[in-house]
Amino acid sequence: MKQKSYAKVNIFLKITGQKEHNGSMYHTLNSRFMLVKSLYDVIEFVPQNCDSFTIEGVEGVEVKDNIIYKAYKALNEHTGDLDILEFFYNHKVVVKKNIPFGAGLGGGSSNGATFMLMVNRLCKLNRSKEELAKIGATLGADIPFFIYGYNSANVSGFGEIVEPFKEEPLNLELFTPPIHCNTAKVYKAFKENYLKDVNPNSGATLMLNKSYDILNSGIEPTELNDLYKAALLIYPELKKYQKDGWFFSGSGSSFFKVIK
Repeated sequence: MKQKSYAKVNIFLKITGQKEHNGSMYHTLNSRFMLVKSLYDVIEFVPQNCDSFTIEGVEGVEVKDNIIYKAYKALNEHTGDLDILEFFYNHKVVVKKNIPFGAGLGGGSSNGATFMLMVNRLCKLNRSKEELAKIGATLGADIPFFIYGYNSANVSGFGEIVEPFKEEPLNLELFTPPIHCNTAKVYKAFKENYLKDVNPNSGATLMLNKSYDILNSGIEPTELNDLYKAALLIYPELKKYQKDGWFFSGSGSSFFKVIK
């Protein structure tokens, strides 16, 4: 069995504060996520006898550090369903990567969410998307959005609040420069330089507007995405890739624009 694992962009991303969550401090946000169906990885479960959980196609990442493995462990711990263990003694996970790493396109989170949905169906776990999203939220802030699978959604809180937004999907062009942005470092730069000035209601008005109108409103890319200005502090070379009409996704390094 195989399934597409789509990328996403953040039409806007506004940091609204920082709160404790599961014993740690995390940033809260208001954002518009949009699926990009022209770019996707492929997750496949291939029959094979395996002594341990096996992932192929994600070279350079230790299995225990891979978000798919973390999703596997979380599903096991949450459900206690032995069918999951049995299934992956007889199948390996093969990932065909097309979404670049460190690009702000949610590739890892999308893989984790797609894996959870596939296991839920194949192992007949019968868990709702709401339950899967709660499990996924413990692994990554973007996972709930991918679990629900909305084409467009307003995302808030720690990423666990996902509300579908009704609009026509945009035809987007993506460009990822040869820069790997470290998400943790970008958030740290934001915390150290900009967190004290955030507005807890930042982005609330944007959440009411259609994505096309937002991107054509004349708002500067650094104002639409709070993490862009933080990323520029660490990766100033990003600036040379900024062109008129292009916007910055997530913690970077990808840019996107609307194709008319």
